[in-house]
Amino acid sequence: MSIKSKILPQTADPVTAAVPTMTRRVTLVVPVYNEEESIAAFLAHTSPILQSLGPRFAFDILFVNDGSRDKTERIILAAAAERDDIGLINLSRNFGKEAALVAGLNHARGDAVIPLDVDLQDPPEVIGAMLKKWEEGARIVNARRARRDGDNIVKSVTARAFYRIFNALAERPIPRGVGDFRLLDREVVQAICQLGERSRCNKAVFSWVGFETDEVTYDRPARAAGSSQWSYWKLWRLALDGIFASSTMPLRIWTYIGMAMALVSLLYSTFLIVRTLFFGIDVPGYASTAVLILIFGGLNMFALGIIGEYVGRIYTEVRQRPLYIVRSQHPAAGTDD
Repeated sequence: MSIKSKILPQTADPVTAAVPTMTRRVTLVVPVYNEEESIAAFLAHTSPILQSLGPRFAFDILFVNDGSRDKTERIILAAAAERDDIGLINLSRNFGKEAALVAGLNHARGDAVIPLDVDLQDPPEVIGAMLKKWEEGARIVNARRARRDGDNIVKSVTARAFYRIFNALAERPIPRGVGDFRLLDREVVQAICQLGERSRCNKAVFSWVGFETDEVTYDRPARAAGSSQWSYWKLWRLALDGIFASSTMPLRIWTYIGMAMALVSLLYSTFLIVRTLFFGIDVPGYASTAVLILIFGGLNMFALGIIGEYVGRIYTEVRQRPLYIVRSQHPAAGTDD
């Protein structure tokens, strides 16, 4: 009786078998406000770059329409009808870029989220370098502007001044030359979304949450289309929000100034009393009295203005109004259905 051996099919060694690379999803969050001239150029420029980064990464683009009054919404919807990787969130009115960015972070579903501007001054070519740093273990990858060729001299000077003043006052400094353009890991996004303050400066929030941070550098180009929606008045208000929402140092400075003024006043009063006792009363001088009143009056008004800035933000916080209101939402890969 012969026994025939049965040859079993070979199976892959579970130890040595190659593990397929998992595709990681990345959401681009793009706040827009009256940007009808920029959207087509943004998509045409960005899409080939994102395609070249596949197949390890799958991308979706989430636009946040911050109450635009032009054709921005219709143009995005037309693009979304042809592509399944475009999502749209429409806010009920213009809440400002900081609120629009928070709305995008709250709705983004990617393993990583990259906020960037639609005007292509945040070049998508940098995304590949960001993803490499992310794969190496960084949870936040900042994009630092090495040059600001797209900005005029006034904006460049005021931007540098803001970073210097902010970092001198803030409890947690922010990296110079870094805007909202950066990569945020899902863990970082979840931590940011837990924060409830209404007076927002996202640059300060990104720095406050911590996590492993790395950076890439790039040269900031000029706008590809359209015009900037940021006036100097809006930039000034954003700077005040950033400083007063992130630090109590201005109040502490005025505590020290008040103490110094009180000490000087005490010394001067003692001098006047001693001089009067020994040398009699001089004829009072109008000029010196007026100067003292004006100096101390101006300092008091300035100090009250700083206190008022904090009181106003306290009022905003205690009302607990939402940071933004969503009017409508186009479900897509980058949004919650």
